[in-house]
Amino acid sequence: MTTEPLWSAATLVPLPVLLPLFAAGLTLALHRFPVAQRVISVAALAATTAASAALVVVVDSGPIVVDVGGWAAPVGIDLVADRLSALMLTVSGVMLLCVLLYSLGQGVPEGDEIPDKGQRVANLPVAIFHPTYLVLAAGVANAFLTGDLFNLYVGFEILLAASSVLLTLGGTAERIRAGSVYVIVALVASLLLLAAIGLIYAATGTVNMAQLAVRLPEIDPTVRVALQTLLLLAFGIKAAIFPVSAWLPDSYPTAPAPVTAVFAGLLTKVGVYSILRTQTVLFPQHDTVDQVLLVLALLTMIIGILGAVAQNDLKRLLSFTLVSHIGYMIFGVALASEAGTAAAIYYVVHHISVQTALFLVVGLVEWRGGSTSLDRLGGLAKLAPGLAILFFIPALNLGGIPPMSGFLGKVGLLTEGVADGSGLAWALVVGSVVTSLLTLYAVVKAWNKAFWQTAPPEIEPHVALPRGMVWPAGALVAFGLMLTVAAGPLYGYAERAASAAMDGHTYVDAVFPGGSERGTGESVEVADETGGGDHP
Repeated sequence: MTTEPLWSAATLVPLPVLLPLFAAGLTLALHRFPVAQRVISVAALAATTAASAALVVVVDSGPIVVDVGGWAAPVGIDLVADRLSALMLTVSGVMLLCVLLYSLGQGVPEGDEIPDKGQRVANLPVAIFHPTYLVLAAGVANAFLTGDLFNLYVGFEILLAASSVLLTLGGTAERIRAGSVYVIVALVASLLLLAAIGLIYAATGTVNMAQLAVRLPEIDPTVRVALQTLLLLAFGIKAAIFPVSAWLPDSYPTAPAPVTAVFAGLLTKVGVYSILRTQTVLFPQHDTVDQVLLVLALLTMIIGILGAVAQNDLKRLLSFTLVSHIGYMIFGVALASEAGTAAAIYYVVHHISVQTALFLVVGLVEWRGGSTSLDRLGGLAKLAPGLAILFFIPALNLGGIPPMSGFLGKVGLLTEGVADGSGLAWALVVGSVVTSLLTLYAVVKAWNKAFWQTAPPEIEPHVALPRGMVWPAGALVAFGLMLTVAAGPLYGYAERAASAAMDGHTYVDAVFPGGSERGTGESVEVADETGGGDHP
């Protein structure tokens, strides 16, 4: 494999970062022209999704590495596109595009007042939404592509800046309060991540992940475990793993429906991706930490779903299921096997699409019924049968009903848990089944109350749903179904991605040809001559 791929292929790699950033600048400059902003935003995200989908095909034959600014690693920062990052980029691109179209149909970027039975959403300046949303997309892409720990930190900071603005759109007291909690928690996680990166640099002289894969095994094992734990703590907060997950159900439900959908479907998955990437590349031998991760995965599942069962509001219910199902992904990572990692990757892809679709549909429920409280909803199956179908399909998928993608992902995790055979793995198998059943109970309860109980008198019998909101939500529901129809090829791709991820040599050799055998070879010698650092 070569680190100098064809020009056209290498050009694809930075596009998911550069296109949204360039479009963000244009939309900010054209803040007085909302139609132009819409066209630019949609075109940029469509092009980003197309470039990401092309990368899925191109990198199936091997990773592609791009040296940012022409500075080769470890002096410069690398963007590394492999199967895992390309798959995550593509799914996130589809999700971001659908949510943007949904928000345009809802009128959020233009500040339209959204009817919700007496309560009005404050006007939202068009100059804020589009640039911020595009910057968020660039931050997500940067986090997925970077081969440098410090650049990963930069990606998280881009996400924090953009998400804090989106979370407080409208300026209501409730949103400002939720945004304050979110920002404080995110800053704590960022400080922990920055501290971990600084300590890793002090111990190894680099923050390039490929070079760290070679150098970390050479340091004291106790120090290595401490560094790994600090990284996991920072990523765990961002991924909402128990016991650092309480912030999520209080922060997400207050935002506008499109913003909540993006946060729920994508932002926590960036944390999960970071755990998966660092665990497989930097810390392939981590038996003790794996046991702790298995315990945390079980607690995240059970406590999250018990919180969901207790909720009587659709947004809070789904927020708790989001926390709960993060446990499935950590379960797969903690098994530290190719099959477990493949199941986790597939489940991440499934959950991004299904969770986002559900939050978009709940936005439609709120529009039609005027509330997300299950006590104030009812009769929607008769009043809006199409909406009932849009909710029913992803709800069953989330609950793991066969043969849907949620069921397939869980079967992969359970099968590998049984194959592992340890007591903790068996506990996770039982916990996974219980969580799946309770998830099904929670969504069926919501389904019955919102769609089948008698409609309250305040729900108007004849209110049309905006087509601009219905079609993007329906497209994302269909995308979730496609993951089931194409489960064979997709799961095979996830298995190849897991195999490459678990084989650290593939990642190291992509950045430093032959580096896994020569200690990253000549590139390390250059770094040592300049002080052993990653950056000038």
